[in-house]
Amino acid sequence: MSTHIKTFSDGSILKFDQGKFDAWCVYFIENGTQIAPTDLEYFRELKSLAIKYGAKKIYDDFVKIYHVTDSIIKPRVLDDISNISSTYGIESLKFDKLFTILYAGMIAEENKNGAILKKRIKRLGMHQLLLDDLTPYQAANFSKGKKWRELDVECVNRGF
Repeated sequence: MSTHIKTFSDGSILKFDQGKFDAWCVYFIENGTQIAPTDLEYFRELKSLAIKYGAKKIYDDFVKIYHVTDSIIKPRVLDDISNISSTYGIESLKFDKLFTILYAGMIAEENKNGAILKKRIKRLGMHQLLLDDLTPYQAANFSKGKKWRELDVECVNRGF
């Protein structure tokens, strides 16, 4: 069963639905086309936007969302994401979509059976992308094949 997350001002939609492993797969629907956004895709976009808006500002705004994320969708947080995104002017809708995708991804991680790092895994990727200056490919693939304890050390070393 599908769970609506948000309808954006251009009519595009974000939702949870059944994926390969569970019902916490994030889907973005635009102009009748449904995709499951990947870390690599939105990391590429964020890396490009960081040139214009600053990696630290984007990361700090992400962390505001991170701190209020748990295992359920909260309308207030969705509103906060839109308000944070409005500070990006002409690209506010783009940021609203990206930050909401990240928010949904963190909720999915919080609900994933057997996940130990939970939403911290998304923060690690964002930190690596924006503050450690890894490429989108490196940040999206860093955790693959690594044990949770090794990733936990990476998180702790970065203060979260």
